[in-house]
Amino acid sequence: MASIALTADNLENTIETNDIVLIDFWAEWCGPCKTFGPIFEAASETHADVTFAKCDTEAEQVVAAQFGIQSIPTVAAFREQVLVFAQPGALPEEALEELIKQIKALDMDDVRKKIAEAQAQAELQGDD
Repeated sequence: MASIALTADNLENTIETNDIVLIDFWAEWCGPCKTFGPIFEAASETHADVTFAKCDTEAEQVVAAQFGIQSIPTVAAFREQVLVFAQPGALPEEALEELIKQIKALDMDDVRKKIAEAQAQAELQGDD
C-alpha cells in the first residue's frame, strides 16, 4: 500500500477509520524530508495493516498548525484514534521499523488508562 496525501478534508476520516496511521509531515524544499520520503514509502509497501499518510506542510498549513509542527520532517502516529507518537527528525529505516513494531505491540487499554490517570491528576492539580 502506498501512502495517501493527508489534507484538512480527509484528516479526521483517516484517523477515525484506520487502526494505525503514520503521518509524515514534510515540504518539497526540505532536504531531510527528501531523504526520509523513500524510507517512509518503502515501509508503506511492507505494512499493509498500517495507513501511511504524507502531509505537505506548505499546502496543508492548517493541518500542520493543528499538530503544532515547527520542524520537518516530523513523524506522528495514531493507534485507535490516540496520538501515541510525534517526533521531529528523519528516521533511519531500522528506527522506523522499530517504531512500527512498538506501535503494533501497544496495549491500548493500558494506554487509555494512563491517559485517564494523567488527565485526572492534571484536574486535581488545577484545583489547587
